[in-house]
Amino acid sequence: MPPRAGNVFMVVAPSGAGKSSLVNALLKARPEIRLSISCTTRPPRPGETDGKEYHFVNAAAFEKMQRDDDLLEWAEVHGNFYGTPRSWIARQTEAGNDVLLEIDWQGARQVRAKFPEAIGIFILPPSIEALETRLHERGQDEPHVIARRLLAAGGEFAHAPEFEYVIINQDFSAALADMTTIVTAARLRFRSQAARHASLFSQLGIPQASAPL
Repeated sequence: MPPRAGNVFMVVAPSGAGKSSLVNALLKARPEIRLSISCTTRPPRPGETDGKEYHFVNAAAFEKMQRDDDLLEWAEVHGNFYGTPRSWIARQTEAGNDVLLEIDWQGARQVRAKFPEAIGIFILPPSIEALETRLHERGQDEPHVIARRLLAAGGEFAHAPEFEYVIINQDFSAALADMTTIVTAARLRFRSQAARHASLFSQLGIPQASAPL
Protein backbone atom coordinates (compact mmCIF):
# COMPACT_ATOMS: atom_id res chain seq x y z
CA MET A 1 0.00 0.00 0.00
CA PRO A 2 1.48 3.40 -0.94
CA PRO A 3 2.16 5.80 1.94
CA ARG A 4 -0.67 8.20 2.64
CA ALA A 5 -0.04 11.83 3.53
CA GLY A 6 -3.56 12.24 4.89
CA ASN A 7 -4.91 10.93 8.18
CA VAL A 8 -8.24 9.44 9.20
CA PHE A 9 -9.67 10.73 12.48
CA MET A 10 -12.51 8.92 14.22
CA VAL A 11 -14.38 11.03 16.79
CA VAL A 12 -16.56 9.08 19.23
CA ALA A 13 -18.60 10.19 22.23
CA PRO A 14 -21.80 9.38 24.13
CA SER A 15 -24.83 11.52 23.33
CA GLY A 16 -24.57 14.91 25.05
CA ALA A 17 -20.77 14.98 25.40
CA GLY A 18 -20.49 17.71 22.76
CA LYS A 19 -19.07 15.69 19.87
CA SER A 20 -20.99 17.39 17.06
CA SER A 21 -20.28 20.89 18.37
CA LEU A 22 -16.56 20.14 18.62
CA VAL A 23 -16.45 18.55 15.17
CA ASN A 24 -18.26 21.50 13.58
CA ALA A 25 -15.94 23.99 15.27
CA LEU A 26 -12.86 21.99 14.20
CA LEU A 27 -14.03 21.85 10.58
CA LYS A 28 -14.62 25.61 10.64
CA ALA A 29 -11.16 26.25 12.10
CA ARG A 30 -9.45 23.70 9.82
CA PRO A 31 -11.39 23.77 6.52
CA GLU A 32 -8.79 21.54 4.86
CA ILE A 33 -10.18 18.57 6.83
CA ARG A 34 -12.77 16.61 4.87
CA LEU A 35 -15.84 15.35 6.72
CA SER A 36 -16.77 11.83 5.69
CA ILE A 37 -20.33 11.66 4.37
CA SER A 38 -22.09 8.33 4.95
CA CYS A 39 -24.25 6.48 2.45
CA THR A 40 -27.78 5.50 3.42
CA THR A 41 -30.68 3.67 1.85
CA ARG A 42 -33.28 5.74 3.72
CA PRO A 43 -35.06 8.44 1.70
CA PRO A 44 -34.05 12.07 2.19
CA ARG A 45 -35.97 14.03 4.80
CA PRO A 46 -37.32 17.52 4.02
CA GLY A 47 -34.42 19.93 3.66
CA GLU A 48 -31.74 17.25 3.22
CA THR A 49 -29.46 17.39 0.19
CA ASP A 50 -27.70 14.46 -1.45
CA GLY A 51 -23.98 14.70 -0.75
CA LYS A 52 -24.42 17.04 2.21
CA GLU A 53 -26.16 15.18 5.03
CA TYR A 54 -25.81 11.78 3.31
CA HIS A 55 -25.20 10.13 -0.02
CA PHE A 56 -28.66 8.70 -0.69
CA VAL A 57 -28.49 5.38 -2.54
CA ASN A 58 -30.91 2.55 -3.28
CA ALA A 59 -30.64 -0.92 -1.73
CA ALA A 60 -29.05 -2.42 -4.85
CA ALA A 61 -26.27 0.19 -4.89
CA PHE A 62 -25.60 -0.34 -1.18
CA GLU A 63 -25.45 -4.11 -1.62
CA LYS A 64 -22.95 -3.67 -4.44
CA MET A 65 -20.73 -1.55 -2.16
CA GLN A 66 -20.90 -4.37 0.39
CA ARG A 67 -19.95 -7.02 -2.21
CA ASP A 68 -17.11 -4.85 -3.53
CA ASP A 69 -15.76 -4.35 0.02
CA ASP A 70 -16.16 -0.59 -0.47
CA LEU A 71 -17.52 0.10 3.01
CA LEU A 72 -15.22 0.74 5.95
CA GLU A 73 -18.17 0.13 8.24
CA TRP A 74 -21.90 -0.31 7.94
CA ALA A 75 -24.96 -0.93 10.07
CA GLU A 76 -28.71 -1.47 9.76
CA VAL A 77 -30.87 0.96 11.74
CA HIS A 78 -34.66 0.70 11.74
CA GLY A 79 -34.67 -1.17 8.44
CA ASN A 80 -32.34 1.26 6.65
CA PHE A 81 -28.64 0.77 5.94
CA TYR A 82 -25.85 3.24 6.67
CA GLY A 83 -22.18 2.95 5.71
CA THR A 84 -18.87 4.78 5.23
CA PRO A 85 -17.46 4.65 1.66
CA ARG A 86 -13.97 3.18 1.64
CA SER A 87 -12.74 4.26 -1.82
CA TRP A 88 -13.54 7.95 -1.24
CA ILE A 89 -11.52 8.00 2.00
CA ALA A 90 -8.61 6.21 0.32
CA ARG A 91 -8.55 8.80 -2.48
CA GLN A 92 -8.65 11.68 -0.02
CA THR A 93 -5.82 10.39 2.18
CA GLU A 94 -3.65 9.45 -0.80
CA ALA A 95 -4.10 13.04 -2.04
CA GLY A 96 -2.86 14.33 1.32
CA ASN A 97 -6.23 15.33 2.75
CA ASP A 98 -7.23 14.53 6.31
CA VAL A 99 -10.65 12.90 6.76
CA LEU A 100 -12.83 13.01 9.87
CA LEU A 101 -15.46 10.42 10.74
CA GLU A 102 -18.11 11.26 13.34
CA ILE A 103 -18.94 7.73 14.40
CA ASP A 104 -19.86 5.36 17.25
CA TRP A 105 -17.50 2.89 18.91
CA GLN A 106 -18.87 -0.11 16.98
CA GLY A 107 -18.23 1.67 13.68
CA ALA A 108 -14.78 2.71 14.85
CA ARG A 109 -13.90 -0.95 15.43
CA GLN A 110 -14.93 -1.81 11.88
CA VAL A 111 -12.94 1.10 10.45
CA ARG A 112 -9.80 0.17 12.36
CA ALA A 113 -10.03 -3.43 11.11
CA LYS A 114 -9.64 -2.15 7.53
CA PHE A 115 -7.75 1.08 8.22
CA PRO A 116 -5.39 0.29 11.14
CA GLU A 117 -3.69 3.68 11.00
CA ALA A 118 -6.95 5.53 11.78
CA ILE A 119 -6.62 7.83 14.80
CA GLY A 120 -9.30 7.50 17.49
CA ILE A 121 -10.47 10.43 19.63
CA PHE A 122 -12.96 9.78 22.46
CA ILE A 123 -14.85 12.74 23.94
CA LEU A 124 -15.82 12.53 27.62
CA PRO A 125 -18.04 14.82 29.72
CA PRO A 126 -16.48 16.19 32.93
CA SER A 127 -18.99 14.15 34.98
CA ILE A 128 -22.14 12.09 34.61
CA GLU A 129 -24.04 14.96 36.25
CA ALA A 130 -22.78 17.38 33.61
CA LEU A 131 -23.81 14.94 30.88
CA GLU A 132 -27.33 14.72 32.31
CA THR A 133 -27.56 18.52 32.57
CA ARG A 134 -26.49 18.95 28.94
CA LEU A 135 -29.01 16.41 27.73
CA HIS A 136 -31.78 18.26 29.56
CA GLU A 137 -30.60 21.71 28.42
CA ARG A 138 -30.55 20.89 24.73
CA GLY A 139 -34.27 20.12 24.96
CA GLN A 140 -34.37 17.44 22.28
CA ASP A 141 -35.46 14.39 24.28
CA GLU A 142 -38.18 13.31 26.68
CA PRO A 143 -37.08 12.36 30.23
CA HIS A 144 -37.34 8.63 29.53
CA VAL A 145 -35.12 9.04 26.45
CA ILE A 146 -32.55 10.97 28.49
CA ALA A 147 -32.56 8.20 31.09
CA ARG A 148 -31.92 5.65 28.34
CA ARG A 149 -29.07 7.74 26.90
CA LEU A 150 -27.44 8.05 30.33
CA LEU A 151 -27.67 4.29 30.81
CA ALA A 152 -26.12 3.71 27.38
CA ALA A 153 -23.33 6.20 28.14
CA GLY A 154 -22.01 3.94 30.90
CA GLY A 155 -21.46 1.17 28.39
CA GLU A 156 -19.88 3.55 25.90
CA PHE A 157 -17.37 4.87 28.46
CA ALA A 158 -16.02 1.33 28.78
CA HIS A 159 -14.69 1.55 25.21
CA ALA A 160 -12.60 4.69 25.76
CA PRO A 161 -9.39 2.59 26.23
CA GLU A 162 -9.68 1.54 22.57
CA PHE A 163 -8.84 5.09 21.45
CA GLU A 164 -5.47 6.82 21.21
CA TYR A 165 -6.71 10.13 22.58
CA VAL A 166 -9.28 11.18 25.17
CA ILE A 167 -10.56 14.75 25.46
CA ILE A 168 -12.55 15.84 28.52
CA ASN A 169 -15.02 18.44 27.31
CA GLN A 170 -15.32 20.58 30.42
CA ASP A 171 -14.38 23.85 28.76
CA PHE A 172 -15.35 23.97 25.09
CA SER A 173 -12.47 26.23 23.98
CA ALA A 174 -9.89 24.05 25.74
CA ALA A 175 -11.42 20.88 24.28
CA LEU A 176 -11.33 22.38 20.78
CA ALA A 177 -7.70 23.39 21.28
CA ASP A 178 -6.89 19.82 22.36
CA MET A 179 -8.54 18.41 19.25
CA THR A 180 -6.69 20.86 17.01
CA THR A 181 -3.40 19.86 18.65
CA ILE A 182 -4.07 16.19 17.87
CA VAL A 183 -4.68 17.03 14.20
CA THR A 184 -1.50 19.10 13.98
CA ALA A 185 0.62 16.43 15.68
CA ALA A 186 -0.74 13.70 13.40
CA ARG A 187 0.26 15.66 10.32
CA LEU A 188 3.84 15.84 11.65
CA ARG A 189 4.24 12.08 12.05
CA PHE A 190 6.96 10.49 9.96
CA ARG A 191 4.55 8.62 7.69
CA SER A 192 2.56 11.74 6.81
CA GLN A 193 5.61 13.95 6.33
CA ALA A 194 7.44 11.33 4.24
CA ALA A 195 4.46 10.98 1.90
CA ARG A 196 3.81 14.72 1.72
CA HIS A 197 7.46 15.63 1.11
CA ALA A 198 8.67 12.54 -0.77
CA SER A 199 11.10 14.45 -3.00
CA LEU A 200 12.77 16.16 -0.04
CA PHE A 201 13.10 12.91 1.87
CA SER A 202 14.59 11.27 -1.23
CA GLN A 203 17.03 14.16 -1.71
CA LEU A 204 18.13 13.88 1.92
CA GLY A 205 18.52 10.11 1.65
CA ILE A 206 15.85 9.31 4.26
CA PRO A 207 14.44 5.81 3.61
CA GLN A 208 10.67 5.41 3.52
CA ALA A 209 11.09 1.95 5.01
CA SER A 210 11.98 3.43 8.38
CA ALA A 211 8.52 4.91 8.79
CA PRO A 212 6.82 3.44 11.89
CA LEU A 213 3.40 1.82 11.52
